[in-house]
Amino acid sequence: MPSLVKPNTFPRPGVQRAIRRVLAALAAIACTLSLAACGQSEAGKIRIGIKFDQPGLGFKKSGTYVGFDVDVARYIAKKLGYSPDEIIWKEAPSKQREAMLQNGDVDMILATYSITDERKKAVSFAGPYFVAGQDLLVRKDDHSINGPEDLNGKRLCSVTGSTSAATVKKKFASEVQLMEQPGYAECATALFSGIVDAVTTDDIILAGLASASRGRLRVVGRPFTQEYYGVGIKKGDSKFAAKINNAIVEMIQDGSWTHAIEDNTQGTGYSPNDEYNPPTPTEGE
Repeated sequence: MPSLVKPNTFPRPGVQRAIRRVLAALAAIACTLSLAACGQSEAGKIRIGIKFDQPGLGFKKSGTYVGFDVDVARYIAKKLGYSPDEIIWKEAPSKQREAMLQNGDVDMILATYSITDERKKAVSFAGPYFVAGQDLLVRKDDHSINGPEDLNGKRLCSVTGSTSAATVKKKFASEVQLMEQPGYAECATALFSGIVDAVTTDDIILAGLASASRGRLRVVGRPFTQEYYGVGIKKGDSKFAAKINNAIVEMIQDGSWTHAIEDNTQGTGYSPNDEYNPPTPTEGE
C-alpha cells in the first residue's frame, strides 16, 4: 500500500512561526482565564486581604509583609491548616473590601476592618481580634490640638471609605475641613507638608505612622470612639467564622496576641485600651 503521507508536507518556516504565534496567543488567553494553566494555581492556598501601606499593621516591605494584622492572619491561617507559603496576600484598600469579598477575590480580610451594621449588610465578620479607638495624629511641635474639641477651623485628613472619615463627617462636619485620601501614607505626607493640621483614624494605625516618622509626628492620645476590628468573610459563612474565632481565642490565650502587639508598636509608647482588649471573638457564629 502506498504511503498516505506525502513528502515535504511540513509547514514552511514562515508558516511554523505563524503557528507558534497563534499557540502563544492561545496560551496567554488560557493564562488569563485560569491561573492553574500558568503554573500559578491558587488551589490549596488561602487568599488573605491586608493593607500594604499601614506601618505596624499591614505593610509590604521588600516583598515581605509585616504588621499586627499580618501576624494575626498568619496565626489564623496556621490554625486553619495553611503554612506560610500557602498564603496569597492581596491588597485590600478600604473602599474595595466589600467588593473583594463579594466577588470571591479573597477568602478573608484583615485590614483594620471595623465591624459595623452597615457593612454587615454586604459581608460577614469573625472576631473581633482587636479594639482600637479613633484618635488624632499631629506634628510633634504642634500643641494646638489636644483632642477632637480643638478641631474647629482645622484641616483634617482621613481615608476614603473608612469609618474614621464617616465619624468626622457626622460629628465635626461643621467645624473642620476634611480631606480624604486613598491611603494613610498620603495623609501623613499631607501632614508633613502642612497641607493638613491633623490625621484621624484608629490609634494603633496612628502609632504605626508615628513610628515610621522617626519622631516627627505624635499621637494626641485622646481616643473618642471604639473600633472593633473584625475578620471580613463572605456573608453568611457561620462555620468559617467559628473556626476563625477559635483561632483568635487560642492566639490570645497562648500569649501570641500580646507579643504581636508589642512587636509591632515597639518604641511608640502605645498600649491598647485594656478596658476593651483583648476582646472576646463571637461575631458571625
